[in-house]
Amino acid sequence: MASNAASLYARISSNSEQTQALFRQALQDPNGAMASICSLGDELGLPVTAQEVREHLASLDDEDSKRWLVKARGGL
Repeated sequence: MASNAASLYARISSNSEQTQALFRQALQDPNGAMASICSLGDELGLPVTAQEVREHLASLDDEDSKRWLVKARGGL
């Protein structure tokens, strides 16, 4: 399922509206944002767990993702 996390991240990243909506949600409700990400994965046939999402995000080596993580650190 780790590859599902990468695939899901790519899908979310390619949709700027969705990315911004999840970012705003993460700032106010990090756990809710994680639930939304996992739910979206289920809808897209890319099931992931919260831990898999965290591990994938931690493995990324780009500045935008790192800033996103710092701001949404609470639940992510």
